[in-house]
Parts: sequence; C-alpha cells; structure tokens
Amino acid sequence: MPDSPMSNSLMTETTSSEAPVRFDTKVALVIRADLAAWQKLNVAAFLATGVAAAAPEALGEPYVDAADRRYGRMLGQPIMIFAADGDQLRAVRDSALDRGLTLVPYVAAMFATGHDAANRAAFRAEDPAAPDLVGLALRGPKKAVDKTVKGLVLHG
Repeated sequence: MPDSPMSNSLMTETTSSEAPVRFDTKVALVIRADLAAWQKLNVAAFLATGVAAAAPEALGEPYVDAADRRYGRMLGQPIMIFAADGDQLRAVRDSALDRGLTLVPYVAAMFATGHDAANRAAFRAEDPAAPDLVGLALRGPKKAVDKTVKGLVLHG
C-alpha cells in the first residue's frame, strides 16, 4: 500500500527495547525563532496536539508505571523542532501543501485568543497568501518532510 501522511508511522516494530525502530513518517515542528520562550513552548505544545489529532494511529500505547497506574499516550516517534523566520515558515507551508503533508498552523493572532473557536476565527481571518505564521507542524513520509524542512536549523 502506498505511503500517505495518515498511514501507520512504524515501518518496523519490535517489543525489544534494544532493537531500533524505523519510521516511514516524520514529524517536524517549525517555530519562528524570534518568539519569546513562553510563546515557543506554547506553539510547540499546541502544534503537537494537532499532529496527534490528525494522526491518532501515530500515538503509542498508554504508559503504565510499576504500580499499574495508567497514564496518557504520546506520539510514538520523535518530533524534530526547527527554527525559521516568517518567510521560511511561509515557504515551508507552501512546500508542505504541494507535497500533501499533514499540516497544522499557528498564527500570531492566536496569542490573543482564549479558546479554540477564537483560534480558528483568527486563522481564517489571515491573508491566505501571506499568513502571519509563528509555527507549523508537519507529518508525512520521511523523505517529503526532509525535503520540506531542508535548510532549516534545529531550534536551540
């Protein structure tokens, strides 16, 4: 079956913690470098939830501690976080759209809202040709995501 952004994220899965797991998908967050630290963390958190919502099959199993208490699930693969400026974010967005990647946006106006409906209204009010992006989450085939973020540096 051809790979798609919504396909199973594991190429190989094993129960051994020693064996490497290879993923056929990649998750990348691209966050504007000039944001305040709290804004970067806020954007990263919201974008990660967007990836989980768009690809629930990418979630791992619940965590269980030694006392058998159950905890929530997390994405089962690493998330790479890149820095970008506004122009780079728009270029990443355009490339991700062209490649059909799962894409989750965050715009500056969303910092002034207080709930999901207001966030969606703020996003919809943006100029679709030049939104004021402060972050994007991407998920899709590894090679396509790598090409989309090529040239960006990891956030430091």
